[in-house]
Amino acid sequence: MGMKQKQLGQGMTEYIIIVALIAIAAIGVYRLFGDTVRNQTAGMAMELSGQDGGTAQGRAAAQASAAETDANTARNLSNYTGNN
Repeated sequence: MGMKQKQLGQGMTEYIIIVALIAIAAIGVYRLFGDTVRNQTAGMAMELSGQDGGTAQGRAAAQASAAETDANTARNLSNYTGNN
């Protein structure tokens, strides 16, 4: 019975590690694209309610451009602490 318990514990530990890695990746993606997603969602919600969502969609496009610029910025030790 003791060996079975160890195997169950090992499986649960591996599962927790995988879930934690997925959560860390999701946080990173949300940090990079969070403003874009929020503005796109706001634009869709406004359009669905019959309002004009053009402003929110414009902000989403601007945030997407800013995220692209930030993603293409070279990172090295000389600028590591700046804007990270």
